[in-house]
Amino acid sequence: MQALAAKNAQAAAGPSRQCAVPARTGSRCSRRPAQPARQAQPIFASADKVSPLKAQAVDDIAVYTEVSTQSVADAQVKLEKPRVVVLGSGWASACFFKALPKDIKEKYEVVMVSPRNYFLYTPLLPAVAVGTMEERSIVEPVRNLVLGKGDYYEAVCKAIDPVRKELVACFPKDAGLDEACFKIAYDILIIGVGSVNNTFGVKGVAEYCQFFKSIEDANTLRKRISECFERAALPYTPEEERKKLLSFVICGGGPTGVEVAAEIHDFVFNDLKAHYPELLKDVRIRVIELMAAHYPELLKDVRIRVIELMDYVLSTYDRKIGEFTHKQFERAGIELVLNTRVASVRDGYVSVVPKSGEEFEIPFGSCVWATGIAMNPLIKELQQQFPEQTHFRSALTDEFLRVKGSDGSIWAFGDASTIEQPRALQRADELFEQADTNKDGLVGLKELQALLTEASKEFSHLEEHARFLEAKNKRFGGLLQRALAGNSNGAESPMQTVEETDELTKEQFKALLEKIDSGLRALPATAQVAKQQGEYLAEVLKRGSFDQQAKVLQPNEKQAPFKYNHKGSLAYVGGDQAVMDIPKVGPIFGTGAGIMWKGYETFAQISLRNQLLVISDWVRTKLFGRDISRV
Repeated sequence: MQALAAKNAQAAAGPSRQCAVPARTGSRCSRRPAQPARQAQPIFASADKVSPLKAQAVDDIAVYTEVSTQSVADAQVKLEKPRVVVLGSGWASACFFKALPKDIKEKYEVVMVSPRNYFLYTPLLPAVAVGTMEERSIVEPVRNLVLGKGDYYEAVCKAIDPVRKELVACFPKDAGLDEACFKIAYDILIIGVGSVNNTFGVKGVAEYCQFFKSIEDANTLRKRISECFERAALPYTPEEERKKLLSFVICGGGPTGVEVAAEIHDFVFNDLKAHYPELLKDVRIRVIELMAAHYPELLKDVRIRVIELMDYVLSTYDRKIGEFTHKQFERAGIELVLNTRVASVRDGYVSVVPKSGEEFEIPFGSCVWATGIAMNPLIKELQQQFPEQTHFRSALTDEFLRVKGSDGSIWAFGDASTIEQPRALQRADELFEQADTNKDGLVGLKELQALLTEASKEFSHLEEHARFLEAKNKRFGGLLQRALAGNSNGAESPMQTVEETDELTKEQFKALLEKIDSGLRALPATAQVAKQQGEYLAEVLKRGSFDQQAKVLQPNEKQAPFKYNHKGSLAYVGGDQAVMDIPKVGPIFGTGAGIMWKGYETFAQISLRNQLLVISDWVRTKLFGRDISRV
C-alpha cells in the first residue's frame, strides 16, 4: 500500500505535459488548453500498433493526438462525483447495472466500456445454434441497461494503469472501422471482462474446432450443420465422406456440451428427418467427456457421441442426474465417449486416448470445443503489476470483491475474479479443541458435523462437507476413510468402514482437513455466481461511500462480505426433458423438469422484451419447427 501511495505521489509531482503518451513519428503536442480529466479523451491509434488479444501497458500504445491526455494525477480540477468505470457487458456487469438505483447518477458517474454492445443470455445459446431460439431473442442492448444510470462506450480495454488510475480503450477492430483509442480516468474500476476459451494446449483445437461462447459461435455452428447435410445430400458423395460429414463431435460433458448435443439431436430427428430421410442412418453425434470410468457398451451402434473425461456426464451434478442423462442419451443414440482425453485435432479428425491408452481417431463434419476457460489477457497483464496476484485463471479478490494489491481502487466480479479462500488446516488445533466438547481427545462424527457447520461461516468450503456428513453421503465417507487410512497403515486401519460410532484423533482430524483443503476450489464460473456478484457490488456502491481522502470506495460498515447462495443447477437433455439439481430438494428429471426448465429460462431473461420473445420462439418451434435455411 505504501509503495502504491508513493507511486501516486510521484505521479502527482511529475511535470504536467500536454502529450502524456508517446506519439507516432510526425505527431505534435496539442496547443489547446488542458481539459478536465472527467472527459474521455480521444486518441486515434494505428491499427497495427494495438492488438485486441494482447494487453499492453498504457504508455506502450503509440497514438496521435491533438487533445489533452491529462491524467487524474495531473488534474487540478476538484471532481464533483467519483467516476466508476465498469469493464465488460456480461452477466456480472449487466446485473450490476440492472440492480443500480435510478438515482445513482446523483452520487456517481458510471461508465460501461465493452466491445460488445449487448448482453447475451448464455444458457440458451445451444438453442440458438439449431434455430430453437432466434439470436435477438436472447440479447439485450446494453444501452437499455445503462439508460438513465450511466454512459456506454463500445471499446475494448487494452491497458490499465493502477497508479495513475486511468486506462486505454479502443473501438473494436472487428466492427469494420478504423480503431479509435482513448484514455479514460477512473476513481473506481470494476473489472468484468470474463474469461477466454481454454484449449489446454491440445494441438489443432483453435484451427479445426468451433468454440461455443458467443452468439457468433452459435451462428457458425448452425451454418456448419446445414452445410454438412447439404454436402452429404449431393449425388455421388462417397459413403466414407458422407459418414464423416454427418459425424458431430462435442468435446466436454458439462452442461454446455450436453445441451449442444441434445439440441443437435432434436434438430436432426425432429426437423431434418423429413428432408433428409436417406441420411439419418449415417448421422452420429459424439460427446467426448474428458474424465474417469469407461462404458464400452456405449460404443455399439450409437449415433451421437459425447467425449467426457469422467465416468459420467454432468459430473458436477448429483450422480443420479448423470446416470439419467446417460440413459437418455443412450436411448436417443447419442454416444458418450467417457474417461477419454483428446490428444490432438486435425482437419476432419479428432484423436482421443481412452483409459486403455490405445489412441484412435474419430472423424467429424463439425467438432465443438465446449470445455475449459482460461485467463483473459487483460487480467494477466494486471496481475504483473500486483505481486499479490498469484491465481492461474482470475484476479484474486478479498471477500468484498476488491482486487488484492490495488488498495481498494479496483474491484472484479464474474469469471474474471476469484475470491481468496482461507484454509482451515491453518487453524486445525483451534478447531479440534472447539469440536472436542467433552475434552476426551477424540472427535466423534456428530461433533465433527456440528463443527463443520459452525466453521463454514468462516470457511465456506466446509459447508458442503457438513451437508454430506449429515446425509451420510458416501462421497464424504470415502474422503474420511481415505484420510484416516493414510494415517493407519492402509488396509489394516480399523476405520475402513465409517460409522456414527467412529472417532478421530487430532492427527486424523488434521489429515481430514488437509484432504478437504486440497480440494478447495473457487466459485464455479457460472452465470448464477456472476449474477449474484453483480447485484452484490451494486448494493456496495449504493450503500457505501467514496472516501475523498483515500480515493477509494468504502463499503458500509454493516455490509457483509459476499456469500454465494447456490440455488441449483439445470440442463436440457433433449426430447423436451431436462435435469435439475435443487438444494434441499434433490435431483429432478424428466418431462416435468423439462417444463420447469423452459419456464425458468423464460422468466430469468433480463428484460420483459426478452421474456416475450423467448415465449414466442418456444411456441413457433413447437408449431412450425425450426428453420433449416442457411442464412
